[in-house]
Amino acid sequence: MKERFLCRRCILPSTFPGISFNENEECNHCQRYKGEDATGDLQKKYENKFIKLLAGQKNRAGYDAIVAYSGGKDSTYTLDVFVNRYNLRVLALTFDNTFISSKALENISKVCGNLGVDSLTVKPSPQVLRKIFKTAAQRELYSAKTLERASTICTSCIGLVKGIVLRTALEKQIPFVGFGWSPGQAPIQSSVMRTNPALIQSTQKTLLGPLQEIAGDAVLPYFITEEQFAQKEIFPWNIHPLAFLPYDEDAIVARINQFGWERPKDTDPNSSNCTLNAFANQVHRTLYNFHPYVWEIANMVRTGVLTRDEGIEKIEPPEDKEMVAYCQKKLGLA
Repeated sequence: MKERFLCRRCILPSTFPGISFNENEECNHCQRYKGEDATGDLQKKYENKFIKLLAGQKNRAGYDAIVAYSGGKDSTYTLDVFVNRYNLRVLALTFDNTFISSKALENISKVCGNLGVDSLTVKPSPQVLRKIFKTAAQRELYSAKTLERASTICTSCIGLVKGIVLRTALEKQIPFVGFGWSPGQAPIQSSVMRTNPALIQSTQKTLLGPLQEIAGDAVLPYFITEEQFAQKEIFPWNIHPLAFLPYDEDAIVARINQFGWERPKDTDPNSSNCTLNAFANQVHRTLYNFHPYVWEIANMVRTGVLTRDEGIEKIEPPEDKEMVAYCQKKLGLA
């Protein structure tokens, strides 16, 4: 069996599903990449699209936007952008998965206070969440395609986050939903997109089935109801501003430091808010022999957001043993 190796241009490994290489050991994804989606013109096009939407979509009676606010670096910068670049009235919604770093919780309080943003925290039953995360660590819950982009644990968590954020937007008739996806997670073409109720309904069924099997009806408050799906005209726009704005990690950190944000010391290199991430990554790497963040980081390397060495540093080192052991103990796993 040929030894595992990384693409010479990005960092996708030879173990990544569906990957192939040319004679120069460049992967098929790099071979297809032409650079169009990283140009300033395309970024400006989508920012202008968003600005035009703002003129007619602002909510005079309530919030203009709701942001899924984890307290991490990217969602903090997204909050700043909505408030200070686009002058929006924002509701920051935090989903407390019981593994948020104490420093991230401090960041949420400080940043929301300094930005003058209303903050709403949803904290489900720890027993329910840990039952979900423990099961997700022990068996597959979703399709193989889903697992190319995130671990089973993270897919479960972000599914709950997306559901409660969208449900809150519908209940409060908020016209824009913001997520702090990095440029590697959200391509520019998806950065300003109207929520498709039919697509959301199909995706929700895929997620809700396994979660309901594990935790029963306790997960239903975090998903869209049939009555809400019937109100297609009130579904909001999804906005991912970090896809169409310049992305420089050092500059972003320097900016959000002004609002009291500090980087936690108890999270892994690919998260600045969640202490569960290291364990989720290790489980995924053990099962599938590739890092669950590698697709995102490879895209950022390919488009010049990160250098290849920076990408390798985020993906290749093993997870911190103490972080992993902490999560195993908290979840009741040997």
